[in-house]
Amino acid sequence: MLFGFIIWTPWIIINNSNIMNKNYLKLLIILCSVFHISCDAKKEELPRNQKEIITVIEAQYDLLFDAIQINKDTKKYLPRNNRNGKIGYISSYDWTSGFYPGSLWNIYKLTNNDRWKNRAIEYTERMDSVKYFTGNHDIGFMIEGSFGNAIKAMNTAKYDSVIVQSAKTLAKRFRPKAGIIQSWNSSEKWDCPVIIDNMMNLELLIHATQISGDSTYYNIAVQHADNTLKNHFRKDGSSYHVLDYDRESGAVLARKTHQGYADDSAWARGQAWGLYGFTVMYRETKDIKYLDQAIKIAAFINTHPNLPKDQIPYWDFDVEGNKDTPRDASAAGITASALLELCSYVDSSTKSTYVNWATSIVNNLSSKEYLAEIGTNNGFILKHSVGSLPHKMEINVAINYADYYYLEALNRLNRLK
Repeated sequence: MLFGFIIWTPWIIINNSNIMNKNYLKLLIILCSVFHISCDAKKEELPRNQKEIITVIEAQYDLLFDAIQINKDTKKYLPRNNRNGKIGYISSYDWTSGFYPGSLWNIYKLTNNDRWKNRAIEYTERMDSVKYFTGNHDIGFMIEGSFGNAIKAMNTAKYDSVIVQSAKTLAKRFRPKAGIIQSWNSSEKWDCPVIIDNMMNLELLIHATQISGDSTYYNIAVQHADNTLKNHFRKDGSSYHVLDYDRESGAVLARKTHQGYADDSAWARGQAWGLYGFTVMYRETKDIKYLDQAIKIAAFINTHPNLPKDQIPYWDFDVEGNKDTPRDASAAGITASALLELCSYVDSSTKSTYVNWATSIVNNLSSKEYLAEIGTNNGFILKHSVGSLPHKMEINVAINYADYYYLEALNRLNRLK
């Protein structure tokens, strides 16, 4: 409409000389200026279409796949990160080991290309021995990311026994008197530490109950979620990172952080883990208190005054944010994926809010600022994640779980469409 007005204005002036006055000229100048600004706005980077994004994803993971073949027959054969221009390798027993095969499964779901399916099967089945791993609580990440995704992608019962055995292994870390799953082993620093990340391992337990019919695993998951809900969260919906429990009485001995800015701060990825974990618990139990908690966490994140405009959080919500403060793309990807499930359990107005928010996150992660250019980043997809800043580990680098949750969010967006 503005364009039409400007085109017709000279004809109007010529044929209506009475309106040719200073006020009209001022208005014309203002309108032309506005039109110029609107044209300039179009020069900003627009969201990439899915075809372009998938082209980048496939090219990058072809590059990464080719690069890691050199370590294929070693103990450390899985890619975890890209630091200082080199791929960081891990064994099957690193807590992030399930994310590479999980990303392959996510790419298969995005493309329906058997090349990715075959690679995913290979790297998933190499992790079979993890089902006996008792070193920490992260077996849920490791097994659901790999075998859990395989079961969903192929609609198969082939790996059901792996899920059940893994749940048996995880259940050994359950402390019945305290009603929680111990995250890390006891040490001089901790008696019975439980981290918010542990909410992400409960899906494995519930999956095992669905397969086996044994409610033991389900009941452990519910007890852990209930005690996390009771003890881990502040009134504003944010969570502590680490709680230290007395294994006998269940009393909370301390509320601390391990990877956050301070004991009372809101570590960004921790908030995302909580959001995702309680969304899963509502899906599996339909207990409204889990839905309420997920909504409360989402509100905390969405309304936080320190959340950048592009929705990619700083590594901790309580640090001073400036151009040099590290962002955490992994926390953003986890949040987006969680929102794209949570939106299915809320009213239409809230659903629209969550979908728009998650879409904005995905679009921003797909921008040149965060999505690697083809041939760079050693094949990883996303840039700018933070592992543990207090430990000076994985700061502003590519990390495999950032790729995983970004890819999962893309798949969830597709299903909504």
